[in-house]
Amino acid sequence: MNFLRGVMGGPSAGPQPSGADTIQKLCDRVASSTLLDDRRDAVRALKSLSKKYRLEVGIQAMEHLIHVLQTDRSDSEIIGYALDTLYNVISNDLEEEEQDDSEEENSAKQVDDLGSQFTEIFIKQQENVTLLLTLVEEFDFHVRWPGVKLLTSLLKQQGPQVQQIILVSPMGVSRLMDLLADSREVIRNDGVLLLQQLTKSNAAIQKIVAFENAFERLLDIITEEGNSDGGIVVEDCLLLLQNLLKNNNSNQNFFKEGSYIQRMKPWFEVGDDNCGWSAQKVTNLHLMLQLVRVLVSPTNPPGATSSCQKAMFHCGLLQQLCTILMATGVPADILTETINTVSEVIRGCQTNQDYFASVNAPSNPPRPAIVVLLMSMVNERQPFVLRCAVLYCFQCFLYKNQKGQGEIVSTLLPSTIDGNSVSAGQLLCGGLFSTDSLSNWCAAVALAHALQENATLKEQLLRVQLATSIGNPPVSLLQQCTNILSQGSKVQTRVGLLMLLCTWLSNCSIAVTHFLHNPANVPFLTGQIAENLGEEEQLVQGLCALLLGISIYYNDNSLENYRKEKLKQLIEKRIGRENFIEKLGFISKHELYSRAAQKPQPSFSSPDHMMFDHEFTKLVKELEGVISKAIYKSSEEDKKEEEVKKTLEQHDNIVTHYKKVIREQDQELEELKQRINTLTSQNEQLQATVTQQVSQIQQHKDQYNLLKVQLGKDTQHHNSHGDTFQINGIQTEEVSKLKEELEEWKNKHELLQGQLKEKDSVIEKLNSSHLEMGTTEQSSQTNKFGGLEHNNELQKELEVLRSQIQLQSAEISKLQMENQKLQVMNATADPALGDSGTTAATSSELEARLEQEIKELKSEVKALSEEKEALKQHLDSSSSTVAILQDEKSKLQREVAESKKEQDDLLVLLADQDQKISALKIKLKDLGVPVEDEDDTESGDQGDEDEDGDEEEQD
Repeated sequence: MNFLRGVMGGPSAGPQPSGADTIQKLCDRVASSTLLDDRRDAVRALKSLSKKYRLEVGIQAMEHLIHVLQTDRSDSEIIGYALDTLYNVISNDLEEEEQDDSEEENSAKQVDDLGSQFTEIFIKQQENVTLLLTLVEEFDFHVRWPGVKLLTSLLKQQGPQVQQIILVSPMGVSRLMDLLADSREVIRNDGVLLLQQLTKSNAAIQKIVAFENAFERLLDIITEEGNSDGGIVVEDCLLLLQNLLKNNNSNQNFFKEGSYIQRMKPWFEVGDDNCGWSAQKVTNLHLMLQLVRVLVSPTNPPGATSSCQKAMFHCGLLQQLCTILMATGVPADILTETINTVSEVIRGCQTNQDYFASVNAPSNPPRPAIVVLLMSMVNERQPFVLRCAVLYCFQCFLYKNQKGQGEIVSTLLPSTIDGNSVSAGQLLCGGLFSTDSLSNWCAAVALAHALQENATLKEQLLRVQLATSIGNPPVSLLQQCTNILSQGSKVQTRVGLLMLLCTWLSNCSIAVTHFLHNPANVPFLTGQIAENLGEEEQLVQGLCALLLGISIYYNDNSLENYRKEKLKQLIEKRIGRENFIEKLGFISKHELYSRAAQKPQPSFSSPDHMMFDHEFTKLVKELEGVISKAIYKSSEEDKKEEEVKKTLEQHDNIVTHYKKVIREQDQELEELKQRINTLTSQNEQLQATVTQQVSQIQQHKDQYNLLKVQLGKDTQHHNSHGDTFQINGIQTEEVSKLKEELEEWKNKHELLQGQLKEKDSVIEKLNSSHLEMGTTEQSSQTNKFGGLEHNNELQKELEVLRSQIQLQSAEISKLQMENQKLQVMNATADPALGDSGTTAATSSELEARLEQEIKELKSEVKALSEEKEALKQHLDSSSSTVAILQDEKSKLQREVAESKKEQDDLLVLLADQDQKISALKIKLKDLGVPVEDEDDTESGDQGDEDEDGDEEEQD
């Protein structure tokens, strides 16, 4: 408040006192007037004075205006005036517009601070912000719009404090999200600006806004406004999207999972006519490219970045970006940002890198996009930022891409050099040895990335030979690099070559041996390190120390004069260990080293600051410590270390071998699984085919049966009406077949007659046996043991047999009649056939008659076939009848045998009874009981018969 009093008490001339008095009177009127109209007029007057007398209105009227917001909510007009007045007091936007016209800058700065101080007064009571959120919910335009502007101004002045109040307010963020759905574009657009301020540097609010469907609404607005061709509203929406996605992994994942990446593709559909880019379109497209980079930034988690890269490839976004990259007429800053965007979309993603390698520029003949970009990189007339972007793109293309590294290095090898076209390797060599130091540095760094973490390519690059001048023998690329170093070129060129050599020699003993084989290299390095040069040369000295340290650390002692121990002794004598370590430390202490280590993208304010590469800083950090230790190690420790290294190498070889075996087995298992899957699928397909064919066969069978039944009905219908079938032409073969069928029918008829005769004889035998059975039954009736019932049953069965015989005779007669009919048909068919043959042979005029006769013959054949079927049925029925009769005959025979057996048993019983009776009579006689005469006569007769029998036996 002391500051406010000082400002008020400053300039006191002119109309300020009268204005202050007027403001005081208006404030009193607002506070004390009972009529709403009077208060409304007073607030309107304060609004008109608030721009000119901002300080006075803010100090005297703020409390009264807040009171109006609390008590007069029913009147939208006075609420709108109050909100506008508070906005004029708190906002600095109006003062910033008039700041250029102000004569006193110090007073302008003091006025700028008024906004933040009035904001502190307003938000000191958190209820004021909650009240403002409630007013923003009102649909009335005169309330909602000034409320949105006031809240936006509060967030600009005291963002974190207001964000915290809104965050703890119930449904605070959700209320503000409704602004995006407002049909009035002014409120919707200002709502976007409000959400921009609300989401700045607050991850919690960013997540709430994202989950309130902000992505969907913002993308819809961008589409409605025309994508990149839209106005400033598109720019505001893109800035809000950046706030929501930048450094917020949760929102990035939500954006990807919601398939919103696919909706970004239409943004980059630039037409063929690229002339006339408006400033707003350039701004919009620049922000769109930055939004893509936010999703695939190297600082994001690797998993999230990789999934976004794959999504951008599958939806065609990468392809669209490459189209812009190769298009003509694109502004330079858009082209530069597109190159940077493509770089991060392909960085570390093999699929995207392979696609980028296949992109060709629309030239004649077509050239790979990589070659065209490298041409721009080594061209000193191109803008500096564009050359940096191309270098970054090349680095991202080679990042974790051994296939791409091999393709680049192969363009340098003697066997693959094509003299008719420019290759990437040739461009890099040309840039490496050009007179432009920036081209030297860029080409050296690019070639170093082609060798990054790839020992095989480092060895292959040793084969590269360069033709320096006519008549001189070619020299190796390694030798040429050291030659340029020793010539004392520019610092930037030497730094680039030293970074290339350090990357090349690290972890490659063969390259170290080739480097030491040149007797001039070690003296040059020691001479550079030992000299006391200026600050500019200290960086070169540090890199020379690093290169010499790499030559010691990765030395395999294959050269007797440059063994590890001798090199250490050389350093001790000519440089000194402490001095060597100090010079080595110059690298990591350099300011440009610290800048390069922050992020992968090369960003330099000027070409002079282009000294270090990001990946090289990692190499320095890795080797600085081990080289320092290696310098102080004794020969015995080196030997022990070498033994440990050999042991570790053997162990690694064994592990690598087993890994290879396991990998091969895994591949075989995968192949077997795939074969099993294919065979299973084939089996399922075959089974399905078999099932389908079985069903089709069944359908064909059903159709065949239906057609057969229908054909039978049709033939019966035609026979009943005397119709004849039509045949095409005269077919003598069919006639002969019909004759053969008639012959077969005759033979079958004769067989049937023979079978009938046999059946007649069988029936006669059955009758005779039945008569015999009747006589036996009559003889058994004379006996007194119940044969009468059995005889009755036999008689019934005999009657049944007789009736069956009669039916059989009737059927036989029927068959005889049908046989006669067949004979008659045969007799009629033979002359017809003869006549047809003769008429066909004599004259063609009788063909019609012959055709008619053949038709009749066909009909008769059809009738014969039907009768044949009937005869077969009768034959089957007769054979079944004969079988039944035979079964009954066998049953009767069994019954006769049983009756005979019963008669024999009765005779035996009668004989036993007679013996018992005679024995009893004898006993009665012995006892003196008189016996009747009949018994005596019978016994006498029986005795005589017995005596006669005995005599006969004696005779």
